[in-house]
Amino acid sequence: MALDYARIKHWAFPEIRQSYAAKDSIFYALGLGLGEDPVDARQLRYVYEDGLKAFPTQAVVLAYPGFWMQNPETGIDWVKVVHGEQRLRLHRPLPAAGTVRARAHVSHVIDKGAGKGALVITERTLVDDATGEALATLAQTTFCRADGGFGQGDTPPEPLPAVPERAPDAVREIAILPQAALLYRLNADPNPLHADPAVARAAGFERPILHGLCTYGVAARALLDAFADGDGDRLAELNVRFSRPVFPGETLQVRMWREADGRVRFDARIPARDVTVLSHGVAELRP
Repeated sequence: MALDYARIKHWAFPEIRQSYAAKDSIFYALGLGLGEDPVDARQLRYVYEDGLKAFPTQAVVLAYPGFWMQNPETGIDWVKVVHGEQRLRLHRPLPAAGTVRARAHVSHVIDKGAGKGALVITERTLVDDATGEALATLAQTTFCRADGGFGQGDTPPEPLPAVPERAPDAVREIAILPQAALLYRLNADPNPLHADPAVARAAGFERPILHGLCTYGVAARALLDAFADGDGDRLAELNVRFSRPVFPGETLQVRMWREADGRVRFDARIPARDVTVLSHGVAELRP
């Protein structure tokens, strides 16, 4: 069954209402490796209930619609899908615990051509169920590697900007936990690509890969450490393209450029393999 543009574009998502406790926020932060220095107060605020704060990128796993592309009715070869881009706009800090709701919708289905795959962009707005206030707006681009050539589609959104060619203003290296994918998948994304070696091999990877959103959260750690003293409340926007997979246990090197407009451009590399894994990154920090 081939990808059906009209079916995907009008896919009916249920409203997701999710309650989460302090321990869920702590578990999310631990999956990003926060708490590796258990006496660092900048990290401890995300992993200890006394004065607990939710790490800002936790928004990406809240009221998440699930791995809906695994439904046979989509016609998508789900084994070969990968996360292409993630965009996040934070309207206010996330509560450390609470109830949120969101209803996803497909905003774009983009045909890259036969043999070149397709892009599906899913958007949702995360709302505080108690107050009705919008907490975050998210857009996730999924690259469906085996599903191009269906002959129609939408115009792509404005592309993310490339990083500058000058030397970076800051560099941070963070070790990814060997079990990071096994921890992170319990937040919201149980795709076996991140846990089952056989599924990973069928998808063309030598072993299970890390969730792109886990890499994304680790990059946010580096940005906040470099420019905000670890204060997640200052993160207003975080957009990035996923260019190569990351394997659990690797070390992520995040390179950052502070721009005149106050934004931070960034990318991330795995020095041991000499590959760029995150590109076209841009973050906005509040004063």
